[in-house]
Amino acid sequence: MNPYIPVCYIALTMTRRVLMLAVCAGALAVAQTPPPKTHLKVGDTAPDFSLRATNNTTVKLSDYRGKKTVVLAFFPAAFSGG
Repeated sequence: MNPYIPVCYIALTMTRRVLMLAVCAGALAVAQTPPPKTHLKVGDTAPDFSLRATNNTTVKLSDYRGKKTVVLAFFPAAFSGG
C-alpha cells in the first residue's frame, strides 16, 4: 500500500470496483435470460391473463373479451428516471 494515498481514497476506490463488478454481473445475468417460449404470432388471440390494477383490484383479460377493445401498453422505463 502506498503511504501517500489516504486510506479513505483506497476504500472509496474499492467500493467503486465492487459496485461496478455487481452492476456488470447483473447486466450479464439479464443478458443471458432467454426469451419466454411462445407459439403466438401476430393476429393470434391473446391468452387469458390477470394483472393487478393501480387501484389494487385484479383485472382479467377474459372479463373484457368480446365486450370492449383492450389495449395493453408496456413502458419498461416508466418511473425509472431513464
